[in-house]
Amino acid sequence: MSTAIKNRVMITNKQKAVKIPTGIRMLVRRCCNAVLIMENFSRSAEISVSFVDDEQIRVLNREYRNKDMPTDVLSFPLSDGDKFDYNPETGAAILGDIVISVPRALEQAKTFGHDLQREIGYLTCHSMLHLLGYDHENNGIEAVRMREKEESVMQQLGLPRNASYVMEE
Repeated sequence: MSTAIKNRVMITNKQKAVKIPTGIRMLVRRCCNAVLIMENFSRSAEISVSFVDDEQIRVLNREYRNKDMPTDVLSFPLSDGDKFDYNPETGAAILGDIVISVPRALEQAKTFGHDLQREIGYLTCHSMLHLLGYDHENNGIEAVRMREKEESVMQQLGLPRNASYVMEE
């Protein structure tokens, strides 16, 4: 007998710099679920998402990546390759934590000419792929593959990109 897959996305707003628009929490959950489906993740999963400000994410970036500057999103995977910790009460795989700087997301949305919803959706998809083991730090094919997967999910959710990959010079 198979049990239904139940994904749990716990969202916490730890910042006051930007009002979180209605529907953002549902969008974040939809992004997490869409990535898990695309990746054929066949178990229930738990993900923690925190909305923070630039100063909070700068502290985390300094502490965990040795980069003393704010960034848009940080991913803290709790897996070792394909090995995940499991919640003993639910049996769900604990994938890890996503931390999004809402002020930085708003700034980037303006820069790229789209709304905050699309930017937060994109950052969520990007971070989910990191939680599942993807990495783009060395660029190359892995970065391209990651970008294609992000955009595929964004298209599915009705949030297509409206800018090219290449910034005009």
